[in-house]
Amino acid sequence: MDDCIIIGAGPAGLTAAIYLARFHLGIRLFDCGSSRAALIPCTHNHAGYPEGISGNDLLARMLEQAERYGAVREPAEVTALRVIEDGFGVRVGEREYGARTVLLATGVVNNRPDIDDALHAEALQRGLLRYCPICDGYEVTDKRVGVIGTGEHGMREAVFLRGFTADVTLIAPGGAHELDQACQDALDDAGIRRLDGPCGDFRIEGDQLSVGTAKGRQSFDSIYPALGSKIRSGLAVQAGAAAAEDGCLEVDDHQRTSLPGLFAAGDVAKGLDQISHAMGEAGVAATTIRNLLAEQRPIRR
Repeated sequence: MDDCIIIGAGPAGLTAAIYLARFHLGIRLFDCGSSRAALIPCTHNHAGYPEGISGNDLLARMLEQAERYGAVREPAEVTALRVIEDGFGVRVGEREYGARTVLLATGVVNNRPDIDDALHAEALQRGLLRYCPICDGYEVTDKRVGVIGTGEHGMREAVFLRGFTADVTLIAPGGAHELDQACQDALDDAGIRRLDGPCGDFRIEGDQLSVGTAKGRQSFDSIYPALGSKIRSGLAVQAGAAAAEDGCLEVDDHQRTSLPGLFAAGDVAKGLDQISHAMGEAGVAATTIRNLLAEQRPIRR
């Protein structure tokens, strides 16, 4: 039985792998290959990389560091998680692995607009389509920005981006906007235009991304989908862990879920959805796991 199985090899999972391997614990690291960090063309707000670094390069460096201490990344999808005697059963294909503890670092999946995959990839790579205004709002300073969304969530993202540029337009993804009076007042106070949908028929035109709306085709230097995300917490919920209404796992200050021995770090838990935050949570979780296991059975070399 392994000391800990880590599910997910994004920034949180890889940070935990580095810590736990250096604690001389027996670990497994399962990765289905869909870390959201891999989609980042270049992040400029991750400390230590003044010229920026791509998500893929960052993940590769973190994996190299984890492997230096004996961690092994296994490309596989975990399909089930259950409580067993003295730990957990982790199902991968036809095999179940036992672990004294489990760290879930499965993250989230952004809800995308209706856009062709190849066009989406190109627009993302060129910075014409962006998903995280906290990460890269600086890059759209004084640019023309569109936000696809409505309701309070869409309003809040548009108002946040107003701190970087005066030219912000909120576009409803479907038909007419669904905005209560408070949302309308906030948008008006910020000077944010709003257009009804449906929006679609995305095209790259020169250095801009254009989209069809109820008021005709509109072009922007960058477009932010504010369509929410799907929290990948199903494995933990399946095993009996508590989750918030939005699907995020409920954890305490040490990243412990409601299920003893099951931990969560990164975007799958309620938080800031930032690489630095995910890494910090993983460090806390890994240290707590080490101490928990030491209480059960002293760690000796």
